[in-house]
Amino acid sequence: MSKRALISVYDKSGLEEFARGLVELGWELTASGDTTEALSSFDLKVTNVDEMTKSSEMLSGRFKTVHPAVHAAILARRDREDDVAALSENAIEPFDLVCVNFYPFAKVVARYGVREEDAVEMIDIGGPTLARAAAKNYPHVAAISRPDQYVFVLDELRQSGELSEETRRQLAGEAFAATAAYESAIAAWFADREAFPETMTTTLIKVLDLPYGENPHQRGAFYAEAYGRRHLLSRVEQLHGRELTFNNLNDLSTARLIIDEFTLPACVIVKQANPCGVAVGASPEEAFIRALSADPASAYGGVVILNRPISAELGRLLSEQFIEVLFAPAYAQKAIDALRTLETRVLTHYERRRGDPAEKDYKRVLGGLLAQDRDWGLEDRSGMEVVCGEIGDEAWGDLLLAWKVVKHVTSNGIVIAKDLQTIGICGGQPSRLEATKVAIERAQENGHDLSGAALASDSLFPSVDIPKLALEAGIKQIIQPGGSKGDRELIEAVSEAKGAMVFTHRRHLKH
Repeated sequence: MSKRALISVYDKSGLEEFARGLVELGWELTASGDTTEALSSFDLKVTNVDEMTKSSEMLSGRFKTVHPAVHAAILARRDREDDVAALSENAIEPFDLVCVNFYPFAKVVARYGVREEDAVEMIDIGGPTLARAAAKNYPHVAAISRPDQYVFVLDELRQSGELSEETRRQLAGEAFAATAAYESAIAAWFADREAFPETMTTTLIKVLDLPYGENPHQRGAFYAEAYGRRHLLSRVEQLHGRELTFNNLNDLSTARLIIDEFTLPACVIVKQANPCGVAVGASPEEAFIRALSADPASAYGGVVILNRPISAELGRLLSEQFIEVLFAPAYAQKAIDALRTLETRVLTHYERRRGDPAEKDYKRVLGGLLAQDRDWGLEDRSGMEVVCGEIGDEAWGDLLLAWKVVKHVTSNGIVIAKDLQTIGICGGQPSRLEATKVAIERAQENGHDLSGAALASDSLFPSVDIPKLALEAGIKQIIQPGGSKGDRELIEAVSEAKGAMVFTHRRHLKH
């Protein structure tokens, strides 16, 4: 008896080669609706599912493959006499392979201004039902759920004449993953009016296998949220260098979040997921030179990102540094030529990633996730309060730069800036006073003049010791959330030192 395949696919890429390969191996094809038309157009013999069910499609195609004759042919266990007898009594021939993929629900709902009724029509009923039935009966039926499975399925059929049970089991798992992801996207769409619904459904799809995790003994991979949401490597191309690692991507994520805070030519250097040099310049060359000089030792082996194209001259300057990852919107050919002498991973992107207000920030904890809104938003002076002193335009520039950067520094975070350049950064300290000391020391060790500099703190000052330490070092402007019981004492101390202080009334803790 010939093997039989049921095919019902929306995405018809690779369909002709796959179906033709099955026919050449002696398989009979049954298909639904437009899949039948597509196979016929390839000059392949195919039976329409209507002939099997003795009923036509109904409800403008909403009802076609959900039928006892179809699902009995899929679900029948060939090693059960009663199942085989039931098929015989009803003149039903079993299927050995089911090939389906689903309506593109996620792509449709991702379109701007899509109507709700159009989205609902993209909720596939028959496809997932067929896939689940075939996957459940994997000891006897192969469930094909993606076009990229066609080649290896045909290869195994050609070599062995049939698919092994292990292959069918693998395909079943992938089919259930496909239906789960599909249902997850639909559930998320229905729940999008609640920021934190009772059941949170998130589907992740593997983008990249990584050579290892944070450490060589840990395995690693990069997964992205599915269905329309842009991710870290969306529209990104690697032009040169070794394969990306777990730590490269972790640092790159921080770097991309920071660079998106700036519209002027800017450069960000990140090491161990924290910025170590950030600067704005009249040109990308100046921005890089100033970001590098902020803390040259820490910048060694870091991730460097710019928001302007890399010229030949800047490419030459960059090629003189040890850089793990370089990321920019474009490169002059001579810049690429210079960088090819290194092992630097050179990446380019074709579209600036803008913050999605609906995107959530997750933190893994034992047995679960903490979920919160991502800390999006460009930082400007709106909502800020000058509580003492006077602040000119240049000082505001330094304060805002420091405030934008400290948002991305691990708490307790302190950033010191001067002339639109960070000169001292410290994060990850359990004491904010200690973080301030380290940031000041780091600036001094790198030869920076602290007089007139600005300091940002990601959270309030618990004591007057912190601003006093900064003021004694020559810092004149301070920006912090405010809200401490000792705010009055803090304001008096800054005023007495002829400094200035801004309360943002908003904190940026990052753990």
